[in-house]
Amino acid sequence: MAKKGAYEKAGVNRDLADKFVGSISTMVKSTLNKNVKSSVGGYASLYAVDSKKYIAASTDGVGTKLKLAFDWNSHDTVGVDLVAMSVNDLLCVGAKPLFFLDYFATGKLAPKTAKQVLSGIVDGCREARCALIGGETAEMPGFYQPGEYDLAGFAVGMVDKSKVLPLKSIQSGDVLIGISSAGFHSNGFSLVRKLFKNWKPDKKLSRAELAKELLKPTQIYTRAVEGLIEKNLVKGLAHITGSGFLNVPRMSNKVSYEIYLPPINELPKSYHWLESLKDSSLTFEEKVQTFNMGIGMVIACEPKKAKLILAHLKKNKFKAWDIGSVTRKKKTCEVRVYNETEMARLVY
Repeated sequence: MAKKGAYEKAGVNRDLADKFVGSISTMVKSTLNKNVKSSVGGYASLYAVDSKKYIAASTDGVGTKLKLAFDWNSHDTVGVDLVAMSVNDLLCVGAKPLFFLDYFATGKLAPKTAKQVLSGIVDGCREARCALIGGETAEMPGFYQPGEYDLAGFAVGMVDKSKVLPLKSIQSGDVLIGISSAGFHSNGFSLVRKLFKNWKPDKKLSRAELAKELLKPTQIYTRAVEGLIEKNLVKGLAHITGSGFLNVPRMSNKVSYEIYLPPINELPKSYHWLESLKDSSLTFEEKVQTFNMGIGMVIACEPKKAKLILAHLKKNKFKAWDIGSVTRKKKTCEVRVYNETEMARLVY
């Protein structure tokens, strides 16, 4: 029997989830028609509305980060997470976010808490430059634990057929640019919460201070990349979410990738904490295929356009780095991720 990784020990079986998606693809595809360009497995699905444009749609939740919000009675940022998780996926297909809908479900409605959640959704929509056009509030007695709720979000955007990403021209020699994350964003929290529970605070960092850091909302990248897409400066975008840097080959699996993480002192504080956990038995390979490691979005571009992109990101107040390059694929599509002392080889 294969040895369980830290994430699976925390209760998440990614292999089973991947197999499930594969098992339902035939059923899902039976509903499609000629207007659907992409469906199961992509960042967002595309549906042709006319000869020139696609509607793009994506849905997601916040995951078990909500448990941390319940524990610390902090509800005003998880709504931003909800918007970010779907909107950032729209950006990866080149789409401009248009509108958003939310689903809020709870056992007994607590208006103050619900309003805090909604305020975060509104903040997220403003940052994403999309309209909150509707939603559903479901009160379901006996279904949820007291004080708990769940969230789901649905984002819709539009993209010209000539602007759809990723481009097929991604090739060896292209540059990879990483845009900073705000922290763990909304992925890996089943493992993060386990690490947090077993962590012993010290004089430098209290449990409350760390909880506040962990609850920082997912960065929304609309301002960062919309202008780049409009000016045809990018070949591909990868939102680094669940499975970490295994998201990068979603731009193209016909090549491989080499990524060098920025120095730890340039990363969000939550990653300083992660690196301080010497007794967690969490390997570097597990980290880079679970967390974003301080990089929330990866851009693939032509070498000659890298400086323009970095200047644009700096102007819009996004920290970013040249983090590596696209390389030739040998037998398999690989992502090699390096920090200052270690290397992980991820096979896509």
